[in-house]
Amino acid sequence: MRPSLLASLLVAGLATPGLAAEPNGEWLVKDGTARIRIEPCVNGATAAQQQSAPPTALQGNISWTKNPGGTDSNNPDPAKRSRPILGVPILLEMKPTKPDRWEGKVYNAQNGKFYDSSVTLVSDDQLEIKGCVLGFLCGGETWTRATLDETGKPLAQRKPPARNVSAPICEPAPR
Repeated sequence: MRPSLLASLLVAGLATPGLAAEPNGEWLVKDGTARIRIEPCVNGATAAQQQSAPPTALQGNISWTKNPGGTDSNNPDPAKRSRPILGVPILLEMKPTKPDRWEGKVYNAQNGKFYDSSVTLVSDDQLEIKGCVLGFLCGGETWTRATLDETGKPLAQRKPPARNVSAPICEPAPR
């Protein structure tokens, strides 16, 4: 094999989208008061379609809070204000847009508002999240991959579902 052909094949292999990292797992928010579990989900699928559909997006749900027992009291939907904060989806319909970058909506449980959002995997251990209002008033923070639980024991990091295992249906983002 000629060296230039070998080099071209190596470069093409490195540019393959399948080699992009995934932010699946537990993430500790900047102030350390909550963890968010990010997992793949099937966007816009019915339960019947879910059985054969591959994951198309990511969703992040609150999996732990420093002060347990809270509710989603600021939710714009009055029917959801008494639900426990644990399990509330805050990253919604995050679709891949570039390697290591996803865009969708973020729910801020502190004020009950939804924002256009992006998450970027900066490294295996850092995830940058940004939210914007009106497309130009933006803010964000960097989350750290959680490796220990609240007692200091190692967390079991979840792997993405195998190709033959169906992913959950994504919670729809408000329009």
